[in-house]
Amino acid sequence: MTENIKEVLIKLGKNYPAPFKEKRGNIFLLDLLVAKRGTFLNIQKLTYSARLRVDEQNKQVKFFEILKETGAGLGSGGADEFGTGFGFKVEKTGLRGKEREGTIKEQSVLFGKKYNYEFDFEKVREAIKEIATRFGYSFEVALTERGIR
Repeated sequence: MTENIKEVLIKLGKNYPAPFKEKRGNIFLLDLLVAKRGTFLNIQKLTYSARLRVDEQNKQVKFFEILKETGAGLGSGGADEFGTGFGFKVEKTGLRGKEREGTIKEQSVLFGKKYNYEFDFEKVREAIKEIATRFGYSFEVALTERGIR
């Protein structure tokens, strides 16, 4: 019996700290905790999220990835982090036309200044692209998570 593209994607997820989860509509989710740091009253987590959709009718794999930072607790009040007192900081990636400002690589460099991690995000994308090509599917990177639907 030969494997189909979905089975191979699920197998690929076993190579990572968390597996791909298949959702309705041929959508696969991968969420990996990349780094974590904390102080007495504050904890911050950096998560890599990949979303992909297998469109069997058009023989296409649409892919989206992002780094997300979440935190809980009180800020230290340092001028370089939150300013004085309490607050929060938001990092975001924007869209302009058909290109994305703030690629995953740029996000990785930005977050690399705050966190120590060695996860290679490009390997996830390259592995999925290779699987899509092997099964005769085109591979497309979506600009937004909504773009994979």
